[in-house]
Amino acid sequence: MNHDTIAILDFGSQYTQLIARRIRELGVFSVIYPHDTTLEMLMTDESLKGIILSGGPNSVNDDVLMAMDERIFECGLPVLGICYGMQKMVHHYGGTIDSGKRPEYGVSEITVDVTDPLFEGLSKIQKVWMSHGDDVSMLVGPLIILASSNHHVIASIRHEMRPLYGVQFHPEVRNTEHGTKMLSNFVFKICQAEKGWQMAAFADEEIKKIKDLVGDKHVLLGLSGGVDSSVAARLIHQAIGDQLTSVYVDHGLMREGETEEIMDAFHTHEGFNIIKVDAKALFLSRLKGITDPEMKRKVIGQTFIDVFKAEASKLRHFDFLAQGTLYTDVIESGIGVAKTIKSHHNVGGLPKDLGFRLVEPLKTLFKDEVRVLGKTLGLPDSIVNRQPFPGPGLAIRIIGEVTPQSLSMVRESDRILRDVIKAHGLEAVVWQSLSVLTPIRSVGVMGDNRTYGYVLALRAITSIDGMTADWARLPYEVLEEASSKITNRIKGITRVVYDITSKPPATIEWE
Repeated sequence: MNHDTIAILDFGSQYTQLIARRIRELGVFSVIYPHDTTLEMLMTDESLKGIILSGGPNSVNDDVLMAMDERIFECGLPVLGICYGMQKMVHHYGGTIDSGKRPEYGVSEITVDVTDPLFEGLSKIQKVWMSHGDDVSMLVGPLIILASSNHHVIASIRHEMRPLYGVQFHPEVRNTEHGTKMLSNFVFKICQAEKGWQMAAFADEEIKKIKDLVGDKHVLLGLSGGVDSSVAARLIHQAIGDQLTSVYVDHGLMREGETEEIMDAFHTHEGFNIIKVDAKALFLSRLKGITDPEMKRKVIGQTFIDVFKAEASKLRHFDFLAQGTLYTDVIESGIGVAKTIKSHHNVGGLPKDLGFRLVEPLKTLFKDEVRVLGKTLGLPDSIVNRQPFPGPGLAIRIIGEVTPQSLSMVRESDRILRDVIKAHGLEAVVWQSLSVLTPIRSVGVMGDNRTYGYVLALRAITSIDGMTADWARLPYEVLEEASSKITNRIKGITRVVYDITSKPPATIEWE
């Protein structure tokens, strides 16, 4: 497969995957490597056109530095350091980085040198997203300033002679208004890369990888019916056919009517070999008394694996377990050098004695990329456009213990909210909606009687890839209708509130 490549060295930024995604959006393939990857390893890729150093939570002034093969700065390939990556470049050339003296967080204005290829085609004043505690206070040697912030912080640098660049801000984040243009300038004008990567090519490449990995062995797939596992199922099925067995575990934590929809869709339209396992009682028994959200995720992940193992032992010998793990799952679970935000059952919850080898064909993709892949593979819109739903299901939309009563309350409120949003034609606006049953109790009045019920939180967000999100500005009449129907139809809910927090600082789910 012929395509130019941009390598990204990951120093632990929560945005590293966004860098990769932005490059791919430009039509150029990108690969993420650990920060200590050697120059020799990088250069084995003959299609490599440039290198990006990600941001990260550490400081170049730490006693123990994050390892990097600094010969990369001398290899002749273009390099772009982002935030921490820029500071690594400055440190390499003997400059000074101050810790914590002038931190910047949020949107800032910078003044750029529009005569340089990195900022070509842009206006002199740019709004960018800053997120740094350290800043560069002095440059030495061949490095020069390309941009400064309105707080007099060095915002961009370059090498006088070599194609080495640094930016203190994050061009990969949407809050940097023209960040995509800056990345485009680096990729096409500085690296001289050419477009050549498309989702159809990704599918072909992954199918070949799956065939090579699996050979004549058999694969067990946990099919949830969501976008991720459905696309993974189609991709793996195209690669190995009847060597794939899909198992749907009915854990009793799905949205109303969803289990029936999933089974009907795959039996009717897909023709996969699907086995349904009724494990509702097992999941509820293991969740009994558990209130900690991380423990819930671990318990659910362990139970999934236990059920898979038990089912596999009844069928035939399986060597591989397939999952629809995404980039966002991996980064939020803190795999590698990134900080853990929350564990995902298909990442952090896998036990060491799993007994299977993993097949995760989607783990380099974001949610919107998976949808594109699903369409490329011919999956129906009813599956491809299904609203995102967490692996642990409604269990993490109940703050506190999961019980049959709490499940019923959150399931019915979720259905009411989705129905109201659909009735008002807002499905295309809302990326994800959910209801959260809180343990907070509140006094209310129904008729002439005093009530003392639970507070239910509604949440609707807009997003592109799930890495960042904003709360949906639903019309008041929509919120009023949802609230009225929930409090009138669901016994035990006294009060409804609406979550207006973006991601960051919050996550999409409450747990």
